Amino acid sequence: MATLKFKIATPEKVVYEKDSVAQVTIPTMNGEITILPNHIPLVSVVKAGELRVRDREGEHLMAVAGGFLEVRGNNEIVILADNAERAQDIDIAKAEAAHHRADELMKQIKNVQDVDYARLQAVIEKETNRIRIGRKFKKLPNTELASRTKSNGEVQVEPEDEKR
Repeated sequence: MATLKFKIATPEKVVYEKDSVAQVTIPTMNGEITILPNHIPLVSVVKAGELRVRDREGEHLMAVAGGFLEVRGNNEIVILADNAERAQDIDIAKAEAAHHRADELMKQIKNVQDVDYARLQAVIEKETNRIRIGRKFKKLPNTELASRTKSNGEVQVEPEDEKR
């Protein structure tokens, strides 16, 4: 049976690398895609979301936020991610604190066109993703953020925020 050689790296480190992977499911700007052995070559943009790797030991979850994906013709997948973290390494408390800080700063911004607004929205999206995946891995309920997070991972703006 053919397998994939898979590697995901950030500017800081190689997050995961293995030569015998059965499939990889990746969130891209065009939707979630699953790569199986003998896939055609492909280049795509990775968006914030849940990345799943399936091998002989089972399924491994990772939180990714931005980057590029390359599927090479020799059953090799390389992801250069802005941020990536294995689910078991996610510190949910730190992610929730970072999310809360960004949310508070977002409420202080008056102009939606402000560059800081976009940066904070990206931080909130990344931390929401980390919290969701960390809770899923640890089998915890997704409480506080579930009510403000859309199905595509974006955080809903509260009515009072829309007035700004």
